[in-house]
Amino acid sequence: MSAFNLNINFMKIRRPALLISTVLVVASLVMLFTRGLNLGIDFTGGNVIQVEFENRPDVSSVRQIISGVVAREAMIQNFGDKGIIIRTNEDTEESRERVIQALTKNYSDAKVTGFEKVGPVVGGELRRQAYIGVTIALIAILIYITFRFQFRFAVVSVMPLIHDVIIALGFFSITQMEISSSFIAAILTIVGYSLNNTIIILDRVRENWATLQRDGIINLVNRSLNQTLSRTINTTLTTLFPVIALCVWGGPVLMAFSYAMLVGIIAGTWSSIFVATGLLTEWQLKK
Repeated sequence: MSAFNLNINFMKIRRPALLISTVLVVASLVMLFTRGLNLGIDFTGGNVIQVEFENRPDVSSVRQIISGVVAREAMIQNFGDKGIIIRTNEDTEESRERVIQALTKNYSDAKVTGFEKVGPVVGGELRRQAYIGVTIALIAILIYITFRFQFRFAVVSVMPLIHDVIIALGFFSITQMEISSSFIAAILTIVGYSLNNTIIILDRVRENWATLQRDGIINLVNRSLNQTLSRTINTTLTTLFPVIALCVWGGPVLMAFSYAMLVGIIAGTWSSIFVATGLLTEWQLKK
């Protein structure tokens, strides 16, 4: 049976779905304020050490050795044919010496070819500008969708974006997975993905809006969701499978990006189907 011929009553569970989303958002905010995020070297600064070997060891074995001398997990990646770059969140000279001593003790052919102390790439000023940029973007989205659709459509299309970002941040707060600069790229991608899914559904709602008086808002939204369900499923699966592959085989360098995308896609699909349409339905019923 084609998804276009389905008649799933999504709005029957809109209130439990909205309650679940509310609980997840509140829990994520509580974790963010109480536990915070595990910010990586891009945000906090630290030491960068470049080491070369005659026979380069595996990154996993180097990481196991380094984990015993630094408080937080280091970022380790191959460099050239024989080199390894180690990035730690600790920016003191003592911490750097501990790392170098651990390497030379375990690998007799280890040779430090360079090191430097780096400041945070994402500083306070850049973060402030990012907040301003996101705020301006949300206001622009509100204005455009209000002009193109209706004001209520604009509001309910922005709410899933906030929902998805907060849940992604909450996931990283709970797991304490290290956040790198690639996490910012993932968050921006999540916003675009979620907005695209939501607009497709709301556009179909707008097209069916002429039948509101005859069918009622619940039947109208259910019909719109079923009519766009095939596209929603296809979009979700075609993005989900590559992201799962990144989570499994991407390694530590891509971990922040891949897991943020995984959580964002799941949350974005959920919010497009239940949060945006559920809020629109409740708004219309109260009106």
